[in-house]
Amino acid sequence: MPPTAKDQNLRPARLTIPFLFTALLALPGCAIFSDAPHYRGIAVSQHDLGELTPGLSQQADAQAVLGPPTFTPQYSPNDWVYVAQVTKMRIGQTEGVKSQNVVVLAFDQSGTLQTVTQKTLKDSVGVAMEGHQTPVPGGTPGFFQQLIGGVGSYNPLGAAQDTSGGAPGGSSNVGTPGGSSF
Repeated sequence: MPPTAKDQNLRPARLTIPFLFTALLALPGCAIFSDAPHYRGIAVSQHDLGELTPGLSQQADAQAVLGPPTFTPQYSPNDWVYVAQVTKMRIGQTEGVKSQNVVVLAFDQSGTLQTVTQKTLKDSVGVAMEGHQTPVPGGTPGFFQQLIGGVGSYNPLGAAQDTSGGAPGGSSNVGTPGGSSF
């Protein structure tokens, strides 16, 4: 029996309804596996940087506008570094950096702002890790040594125990007058 005009009009409707229903179910499901981005560090805006003037602004001014720095480099303590990152989970539960902004404020010895440097993720330098392993004393452990090597090393208190020989909690009476503990 040949299809009538009525059958031809219903056929596309039958195919599109299950397709649309499946698509509607699939779209919200994608959001379940999506992780929200994580914002880290101190984000420095151009407006905030505009309030600081090289040659005039002091460290106290910078801290009042931007807050304390993320870190100061060990070998140049007059440089203040502000780092802001947006990270998001990737496949395999590793965090990937989506964006990164670094602002470096360089002060002279008297605490006056000298330069402001900005860097982004595009300015970063990739560092390749060495593929070799660090040698350990005693050679390479075998299968059974790896399997039973941790037997007997269970410590339920973990780091809570004081290993310096003093009282728990880190207080000892070494160097106090009388030199004895109660």
